[in-house]
Amino acid sequence: MSHTRTSLLAAMALVAGTTGTALLVGQAGAATSAVPCTVDYKVQSQWDTGFTAAVTITNNAAAKSGWTVKWSYAGNQKVTNGWNGKISQNGADVTVANEGYNGNLASGGTVSFGFNGTYSGTNSVPATFTLDGVTCNVDGGGPTDPGPTDPGPTDPGTPSGKANNPYTGAKVYVNPEWSAKAAAEPGGSKIANQPTAVWLDRIAAINGVKGGMGLRAHLDEALKQKGSGELVVQVVIYDLPGRDCAALASNGELGPNDIDKYKSQYIDPIVSILSESKYAGLRIATVIEPDSLPNLVTNAGGTTTTTDACVTMKGNGNYEKGVSYALDKLGAIPNVYNYIDAAHHGWLGWDSNLGPAVQQFHKVATTNGASVKDVAGFIVNTANYSPTKEPHYKVTDTVGGQTIRQSKWVDWNQYVDEQSFAQALRDKLVAAGFDSGLGMLIDTSRNGWGGSARPSGPGPQATVDGYVDGSRIDRRIHAGNWCNQSGAGIGERPTAAPAAGIDAYVWVKPPGESDGNSAPIPNDEGKGFDRMCDPTYGGNPRNGNNPTGSLPNSPLAGQWFSAQFQQLVKNAYPPLS
Repeated sequence: MSHTRTSLLAAMALVAGTTGTALLVGQAGAATSAVPCTVDYKVQSQWDTGFTAAVTITNNAAAKSGWTVKWSYAGNQKVTNGWNGKISQNGADVTVANEGYNGNLASGGTVSFGFNGTYSGTNSVPATFTLDGVTCNVDGGGPTDPGPTDPGPTDPGTPSGKANNPYTGAKVYVNPEWSAKAAAEPGGSKIANQPTAVWLDRIAAINGVKGGMGLRAHLDEALKQKGSGELVVQVVIYDLPGRDCAALASNGELGPNDIDKYKSQYIDPIVSILSESKYAGLRIATVIEPDSLPNLVTNAGGTTTTTDACVTMKGNGNYEKGVSYALDKLGAIPNVYNYIDAAHHGWLGWDSNLGPAVQQFHKVATTNGASVKDVAGFIVNTANYSPTKEPHYKVTDTVGGQTIRQSKWVDWNQYVDEQSFAQALRDKLVAAGFDSGLGMLIDTSRNGWGGSARPSGPGPQATVDGYVDGSRIDRRIHAGNWCNQSGAGIGERPTAAPAAGIDAYVWVKPPGESDGNSAPIPNDEGKGFDRMCDPTYGGNPRNGNNPTGSLPNSPLAGQWFSAQFQQLVKNAYPPLS
C-alpha cells in the first residue's frame, strides 16, 4: 500500500510524529533533472525504544567521486550503528559520508545506506536533507510507504517487499526438539529457550525422520510462536550431490552426479512447502549449503589440500548448479531470505583465497537462473569455532618490529576473528556486484571460549608466537580444526544487528549436536568416518599436520553429544546466568 500526500499533509504528518517513509522530491512532486537530489528515508521497523532506517539518495547533478548527506532530527533520535556509510552524530545533527567502495555516484545514480537508532516519544522523519551542502528539494508530494504504524502485516522493507534485515524487530524460532534435549542436560535450561536452526540434511528430513518434526511441523510451530509480531525461522539447506567433498563426517546421501535428484526430490519439495500461503507471514532465513563453494576455492586443484572428490565436484559443476538452483527457486518466494555459506576466516582469510571466493560466489549468484537479488547475505563460521572477536590482539599488532601475521597461529592470515572477516568480505562482495544492502550472519553457537583457559589480557611481548598464543581466546591447536573441539564454549547469544553490516549473531549449529563420529560407526545416512574427529589422529595438511583437538566418544554428525553440550555450557562466554 502507498499514499500520495501534498506538502501540507506531509508537514502535518511530521508534526504529528507519523513514522514510515518520507520520499523527498522536487516541486513538481516527482524527481526530475531540475532537482539536484532526492532522498528516500524509510523507517523499516520500529519498536518501543528503537528503530531501523534505510536511506536512498538519488543524484540528479553532476557525477560525484565522494558524497556527504546531512540531516537534523526534531526529536531525540540517536544513531547507534550503521552500514554502507560512515555515520556520525552531533546532537540532533547527523552526517553520513561514503565508504571507500561506494563513493562513486553517477548523475542519475543512487546509493543506499542504513542504520539502527534509539528514540523516545515520537520518531518523526527529518524535514530536510542535503547532499554535499545542496538541499534536496522537498514538497512531500511523492508516494510514501505506510511504515510500521500501518496495519499491514509485514514490514515493507526493500522494493521487493522484503525487510532489509529480517532479524530486526523480530523473534527467532526456538526448535522444540533441540530445546527439549538442551533442557534435559545439567545447566541446559539456561539456554534451552534460545533459537537454533532446523537442518534439512537429507530428503527424508523434509517430512521428518523417525517420528521427528518435518519442515511443515516446524513451520506450524513457528506460527504459534510468532503471535502478532514478526518471527524468523532459520532453515539449513544441506544436501548437495557429493556433499562435503573435503571431509567424510558429513558426507551426504546423493552421489556426485545426482543433480536432477537434488533439484526434484530435495529443493522442489522444500520450495513447495515454503510457498504455502499459510506461511507467508513468517520470515524464513535459509542457510545455503555449508562448506560447498569454499571447497571449490581451496580444495579442488593445485594445492596440498586438494581432494579428488572436490576436483570431481568442480569438474562436473554440480555444486554450482545446485546452489544456483536453490538461490533461484527459494529467492522467488517473497518471505525467504537466502544466506550463502562463506566458511570462516581460518579458511578463506588469506587474500589468495578471499578474492577467488568472491568471484566464485558472484558466479553462482549470476548463473543458472540465479540473480544477486536472490541473495540476502552470507553467513560465516557455520558449525565452526572461530571467535566473533579476539579482544586481546588484532592483526595489525607488532612485536619487536615484527608483524604478528608471521606467527605460527595467524600464519599470514589477514584476519584473526570472524567479525572483521565478515565485514571485510561484505565490502568485497558489494564491490563485486552484490546488493549494497547485503547482510552478514555470524554463527556464535560454539565460539565463546570461556572457562579457566581464557586469557584475561594480552600475552607476553617477547616473541610474536608467545604474544599471539598468550593473547588468543581461541584455544584450538590449529585454526583448521573443526570437529567437536575440546575446550569450546557457548558464544554470544543470538542478537539482531549487533554491528555494522551484520544482520545477526545466530546459532545455526545447535549446541550439543555432534560434528562427526570419533570412530567408525555403520549408518544409513551416508556419513563416513573422518579422522579429523579422532582425538588420536596426527592431522593432515589442512590443519598443518597437528593433532585434531577433538573430544572422544562422539556420535555421528548431527546426533546428540551430551559431553560436548555440557562442556559448551561450562565454558560459555559471556557466562550463562
